[in-house]
Amino acid sequence: MNRSLSVAVLFATLLVSQPVWAHTDESLDAMPSAHGGQVRAAGPYHLELVAKDGQLILHVTDHANNEINTTRGEGKANIQQGKAGSKIQIMLEPSQNNTMVGSGEFQINPETVIVVFVKLPEQDAYAARFTPLKLKSVGAGKQAGVDQGHDHGHDHDDQHKRH
Repeated sequence: MNRSLSVAVLFATLLVSQPVWAHTDESLDAMPSAHGGQVRAAGPYHLELVAKDGQLILHVTDHANNEINTTRGEGKANIQQGKAGSKIQIMLEPSQNNTMVGSGEFQINPETVIVVFVKLPEQDAYAARFTPLKLKSVGAGKQAGVDQGHDHGHDHDDQHKRH
């Protein structure tokens, strides 16, 4: 009886632990993104940032890739253009169903780091760190824009949650 209970506890622990591994930036970079941007997990959301010189588009979905309505949401992006580069803040405004957009005077380069903060109505605020020109893992982006139905499992921890 004790052995069966131990095996059941071990199995349950492995099931619960597995999603934590799938939440890494590397695992998200290895998957194709719907709009060709970089995807990050932030609390209950997947945030996909498409960053071009002077323009940011943030797509918000849940972990099953269902669109999350951004109406009445608030967002901002802090852009660091290299270690010694300038810091720029861009406000993100709701646009369409599940997107937020912002624009300003900035250039994207390989050292650019963008930290995005999102606050949707009646939800906690979350943040995610993006490196838009970071090389993706092998196999990433081969079928950008194609939802392959990846159920890559997620814990819904609050590692990216900001109060």
